[in-house]
Amino acid sequence: MDVMETRILTPNDIGEAARLLAEGKVVAFPTETVYGLGANALDPEAVEAIFKAKGRPQDNPLIVHVSDGRQVEAFVREIPPQARILMDRFWPGPLTLVLKKTELIPTVVTAGLQTVAVRVPDHPVALALLEDTGFPVAAPSANLSGRPSPTRAEHVYADLKGKVPAILDGGETGWGVESTVLDCTTSPFRLLRPGGITLEDLRSLVPVDYGDSPGEDTEIPRSPGMKYQHYAPEAEVYLVTGSGSGARILELSEPYIQRGEGVGVMTWNERTHLYPTLTVLPMGPAGDLEALAHNLYHLLREADVLKLKVLFIEGVSEDHLGLAIMNRLRKAANHREIKT
Repeated sequence: MDVMETRILTPNDIGEAARLLAEGKVVAFPTETVYGLGANALDPEAVEAIFKAKGRPQDNPLIVHVSDGRQVEAFVREIPPQARILMDRFWPGPLTLVLKKTELIPTVVTAGLQTVAVRVPDHPVALALLEDTGFPVAAPSANLSGRPSPTRAEHVYADLKGKVPAILDGGETGWGVESTVLDCTTSPFRLLRPGGITLEDLRSLVPVDYGDSPGEDTEIPRSPGMKYQHYAPEAEVYLVTGSGSGARILELSEPYIQRGEGVGVMTWNERTHLYPTLTVLPMGPAGDLEALAHNLYHLLREADVLKLKVLFIEGVSEDHLGLAIMNRLRKAANHREIKT
């Protein structure tokens, strides 16, 4: 791909960003979860440019972003009553619903599937951009495929400088982890990717199944984030869980330290003193899952800034937002999980 100038736009330049999208270009923009790399979802050639910029496999479906729930009607065959309950409760917000698509949505958006993932983002810049374009915008996270997702415009620039024409800078994102993805074509609905809207939130309103999907690493995935290694820094990542995690991390780090290689650890603030010989990346106050989610990808990218050879990460509770965090950490570690 030819190297191009990458411009940084401000919220005052939303009209310019919308013009670029209307011309079939790709534009990075902020949402309440992470930055997305958007293109006109109704233009197959524009969508192809997303995959080229990211180096993303084309059997990985994209999420279609719309400005309000009414806009979804034209792009899906049906909306089950229980899905409408969730739309009314959680949109705008970090909830993506997988529904049966109409022919208006090109198959390049859905990886050939007859379903489409849709959501209404809860970010003023994203909503203004979507309202200005008037068409749905397909967008995965605005990073190189496999890298930690971007929560700041500078993260997008580091990954995609020279690959995209513009980045719409809306400041740091709020949630820090991607949206929850729920398959609404099955009964009961099935949670495909945990995210900002928790399993407990969903189950308080409708029945939802969750568990490992057989063959998810070999079949066409139903949702982004189900296939391939994701969210990974250059460092070798190990996820360590259990009450003996501290001692085990110190033991495992020793050979790296003896070779003079950089070793980092992500741990709660109150446990940083356990690792005097390691580079510590504090996760926030113990048990504060919202703070950890907000900073998660920035911490993973910081490991690269520090040129760490290996990064150990202490696991967290999988209740509520912890389910999404642990999902991302297992992907970052490529399932290198050590239980103590």
